[in-house]
Amino acid sequence: MKLTILFNGQFWEGVVEINDEGYFKAGRHIFGSEPKDPEVLQFVIHSAFKILENTTSVIEVDVTEEKKVNPKRLAREVAKESVRGVSTMAQEVIQRELENRKKEKKVVTKEQKEAEKTQKRLIARQKAKARHRGKG
Repeated sequence: MKLTILFNGQFWEGVVEINDEGYFKAGRHIFGSEPKDPEVLQFVIHSAFKILENTTSVIEVDVTEEKKVNPKRLAREVAKESVRGVSTMAQEVIQRELENRKKEKKVVTKEQKEAEKTQKRLIARQKAKARHRGKG
């Protein structure tokens, strides 16, 4: 599991990534103001896995056997990654998750509007019948 905390221009957000058995999942958590160490620790202990469990988008990754890496090369890669920030796979997973939620919300909203429209029409018909009978 990997947690990257970055400032997106408006809020501090944490991106949780996990690469497990050929599957890559990522989730995002908004901290708001700059998080302190205890807040980050609390998040890792209690919320990080919940975010990953709620993620439905998954990318399959080729599992390759890792070779031993020279410690200096590893240090350079870590430094480069800390500057770069969130991986593109994580961004892709988060984007897919947002699109899925957007589609679900669109369907729910459409159903609610249809129900409202039907209810309004029913009330209008009842009023018209009442007026026709001379009770309105």
